[in-house]
Amino acid sequence: MIMHDHHTLVCSLLRQGLHAGVILATKLIFIDRRVRCPSSDVESTPDTDMLIRRSLQRLSVVFQHVKMTSSYNFSTSAPDDVILETIDTKGVITLNRPKVLNSLNLSMIRKIHPQLTAWENEPLTTMVIIKGAGDKAFCAGGDIRAVTEAGKVGDRLSQDFFKEEYMLNNKIGTYEIPYVALIDGITMGGGVGLSVHGMFRVATERTLFAMPETAIGLFPDVGGGYFLPRLGGKLGVYLALSGFRLKGRDVLKAGVATHFVQSDKLADLEKSLLAMENARAHDIGEVLYKYQSMSTDIPDTDFVLEPHIEEIDRLFNGDTVEEIVHNLKMEGSEWAKKQLDTLSKMSPTSMKITLRQILEAETMTLQDVLVMEYRLSQHCVEDHDFYEGVRALLVDKDQSPKWNPATLEKVTPQKVDWYFSPLPEERELKL
Repeated sequence: MIMHDHHTLVCSLLRQGLHAGVILATKLIFIDRRVRCPSSDVESTPDTDMLIRRSLQRLSVVFQHVKMTSSYNFSTSAPDDVILETIDTKGVITLNRPKVLNSLNLSMIRKIHPQLTAWENEPLTTMVIIKGAGDKAFCAGGDIRAVTEAGKVGDRLSQDFFKEEYMLNNKIGTYEIPYVALIDGITMGGGVGLSVHGMFRVATERTLFAMPETAIGLFPDVGGGYFLPRLGGKLGVYLALSGFRLKGRDVLKAGVATHFVQSDKLADLEKSLLAMENARAHDIGEVLYKYQSMSTDIPDTDFVLEPHIEEIDRLFNGDTVEEIVHNLKMEGSEWAKKQLDTLSKMSPTSMKITLRQILEAETMTLQDVLVMEYRLSQHCVEDHDFYEGVRALLVDKDQSPKWNPATLEKVTPQKVDWYFSPLPEERELKL
């Protein structure tokens, strides 16, 4: 009777045509040729009952993954997650997922990239503007929770998302048409990749910039290895390892943004840009500077990190993370102690691969950096800390990740080398 009930359940599942992963899991039940469907004439034995119980336990695990991942819809496309418009001779991209802070998913990437190519191939197109819907975020990052859930069940999203995102980053970085990113609100991770490589980046008092990846077992990707070491001194190393957040005018002063315009003038700025007849880069820059000059309601104070620039350049000047930690310990100031506390919460593995990424990328092209970062991304998907960081910060939100290895000393040079090792030729990013 037990056998019959279990087989009835399995046959019912198969008839319902559930997720391919679930169907694959149910095949475990049929490994023993004595187990067939329907099975009312099969005699129940302790061995077959045990086989059924174990198989159904495995099936329940897959069910759990299906239940968790279904809410992310990582293999489906919402028709309005990004709005693409051609207005006269200008292209306008609106990231349209305000309820999730315009986080970037594969569906959006696959719409934006070909449209950018189409505009670039259209001789009449003079400018592209990209912005986020709502007033909270330009783009808070990539939908990494969906990526990790996909990785758990072997879905290709964990490969395709990073690969196609980096291809889009490269398109923006080599775009032949003036590209204006209105980075109003939260701009992190994937949102940085959609903006920082473009010709113009306009921050507002609501802009919140950060590359917080070491806190989730990742690394500052989307070309972070390219732009961070070019910010001057060791500021890029500091931002990459600590995930320090820059706000408002400080985003401009750090060199991440090219202009600052207060948020209540953005609508007028966009109208002025769209009204331009001959939108050459120089002319666009003049319009942006005009609006920046009018943005006097927001106090222009000193750069938030100015009091610590000398310390950043001196203490974060190390070839290893251990050397940087040693520098901070020897410094002994309250600021240095605060940095040590921050770094102690980050993934040791992430910090080590991030520092090497930044140092090696100082002399690399954007294309070479993205190829390197794709290798890093795929090894992150194959390792532990990326999943654990997302779990602790974004899923369970207990803020207590259990890193493995747990200390810098236990992250061996061989492990770091593995992260930077080439992928099989057919899996490499080709730009």
